[in-house]
Amino acid sequence: MTTMPMDLFSKQFHQSPYTYYKEIRDHHPFAKVKIHNGIAHSWMAFSYEAAEAVLRDERFIKDMRTVFPDDVTAENLTPIAHSMLFVDPPDHRRLRSLVQRGFTPKKIGRLRGRIEEIAQEQAALMHGKEQIEFIEAYAFPIPIIVICELLGIPSEDRLDFQRWSNVMVEVSDEPSFNEEFETAMHEFHHYLEQLLEAKRLQPKEDLLSELIQVEEGGDRLTVRELYGVIMLLIVAGHETTVNLIANGVLALLTHPDQFEQLKKDPSLTSQAIEELLRYNGPVEFSTDRWARESFEFMGQQVKKGDHVLVSLASADNDPNVFKEPEKLDITREKSPHLAFGKGIHFCLGAPLARLEGEIAIRVLLEAFPNLALDADLPELEWRQSLIIRGLKKLPIKLR
Repeated sequence: MTTMPMDLFSKQFHQSPYTYYKEIRDHHPFAKVKIHNGIAHSWMAFSYEAAEAVLRDERFIKDMRTVFPDDVTAENLTPIAHSMLFVDPPDHRRLRSLVQRGFTPKKIGRLRGRIEEIAQEQAALMHGKEQIEFIEAYAFPIPIIVICELLGIPSEDRLDFQRWSNVMVEVSDEPSFNEEFETAMHEFHHYLEQLLEAKRLQPKEDLLSELIQVEEGGDRLTVRELYGVIMLLIVAGHETTVNLIANGVLALLTHPDQFEQLKKDPSLTSQAIEELLRYNGPVEFSTDRWARESFEFMGQQVKKGDHVLVSLASADNDPNVFKEPEKLDITREKSPHLAFGKGIHFCLGAPLARLEGEIAIRVLLEAFPNLALDADLPELEWRQSLIIRGLKKLPIKLR
């Protein structure tokens, strides 16, 4: 079959990925693509049907050690690769069961009041200002404060976590990037060593202390697994929510009818969050998968070791599943969107992200009902990432 070129890191692609998806999805629901000037080849699922099938098919695996045992070992994997997001059953079930007790509906429900306080505090800091950079002023502080308080990370370390997290999810072909990545990971690793030791000596009532002590059937998280879990929770716990809030506000500001409808009826906020997740969600692509064996999939011959990605953004704009997908409709009926994935790797923190997004947008619209975009759409820059769909900056007029 023909391998199609697709530069996922170009400015042109990030500015209008949905145009590309619309052109390719019907003719190539599951296709082989050349990523970034043909440097890497991957299978990619574009249609909803193909995306859901890949996410559910256990022949597409997460753990590279299974496919490349001679090249990849526990020692040369990055710490986050030891988290539940990058392993397969039975390790996945074990890790998820040890971590999920910190994300029960009851525990997430208890956070509602605190998230409301944080959102109100951030809104209060913006009062009296004409313009703001929205991500820095509002979209970033809320989720980073929530996840750091949940884990028990000191407030003075939050900006370091933002820097380390940004490096982990971004990509670049600049020669200095690899050095920057290695430096950031070394700093992160050293910080976690000290933090974990402090929590062991003096455990507190936070999720990190609980994860160190948690045990099930005599099983505990190893040090490598602890590092992986913490890195995953920091990245997934704030990166995705920052962009849910920012992308959501951008979508509302560019659809004045929906913005006005939501202001008039705040009870639609929870429903609106689902539509914002579908319309221009915070996660553009799934994390890496590899074919465990050679087999035929959707009419294509996949070989053992082939790399596979799912375009969640394309799937969530598939007209075979969503009526008029290019239209933002906050009253859309319950959506089967894939913004949080599907199958065994469905996002553990989805209830928390939904709650933060709902509160953040409701509080914002109550405090600043006349906010408006302070830039032309072509001026907005999107981050270079194989996972995150997010803006570098979002200038907004508050009144």
